[in-house]
Amino acid sequence: MSVHFIGAGPGAADLLTLRGRDLLAACPVCLYAGSIVPRAMLAHCPPDARLVDTASMHLDAIEAEFHRAHAAAQDVARLQSGDLSIYSALAEQLRRLDRAGIPYTLTPGVPAFAAASAALGCELTLPGIAQSVVLTRLSGRASAMPERETLAAYAATGATLAIHLGIHGIAGIVAELVPFYGSEGPVAVVARASWPDQRIVRGTLGSIAAMLASEPIERTALVLVGPALAGETTIESALYRPDYVRRFRNGVIPQRPDTRP
Repeated sequence: MSVHFIGAGPGAADLLTLRGRDLLAACPVCLYAGSIVPRAMLAHCPPDARLVDTASMHLDAIEAEFHRAHAAAQDVARLQSGDLSIYSALAEQLRRLDRAGIPYTLTPGVPAFAAASAALGCELTLPGIAQSVVLTRLSGRASAMPERETLAAYAATGATLAIHLGIHGIAGIVAELVPFYGSEGPVAVVARASWPDQRIVRGTLGSIAAMLASEPIERTALVLVGPALAGETTIESALYRPDYVRRFRNGVIPQRPDTRP
């Protein structure tokens, strides 16, 4: 048997990947994070599948479910919110499976920042404005941030910041970022991106705290900050210019000059 970790995506049931759907359909056991994974996804599981909501379970109990399925030679679909690559508490589960000699696979999901960008109808990178996106978070009870990973350090680059798990600390976010992006720096808060009750609040670093105070958002929100959110640029990518030579347009790639001595 194998444990198949599946990124469920940001929330919309139809943003599950085809591979994830097929794995759910093939596994007689499904462990899912019920606090944030839509139950509609469980419709892909076999009718007689054992469904285990892990929202209230600690790691030892989750591991016990893995061992139980292993003893019964039953594949497990481990359905987790978002994408497995960030903030998924994946590493500690894999360590325990490695120790037990239980095989596993990883299937990525649509990340929250991508769903938020789609909801906003914008790119997070724009030519001449910002060409990097920093995925970061604030310190929380579950995990502190490393000392060198500060918002100020990232903001100094001018990149677009995608701040996870930070809605509770919006005042601190504003205070730390205003010196870099200014009080007019664009901000967007996307709560429950792609869910039916998705909510978007757009403002500036100078206005966002008051906007959220009047209509609070408590959890499951992404805070995006950076000049790319304004979409104000007349610079276009060279990719689709008629005179831009590329392999699949005319088969000729310009040679870089030889700078060797």
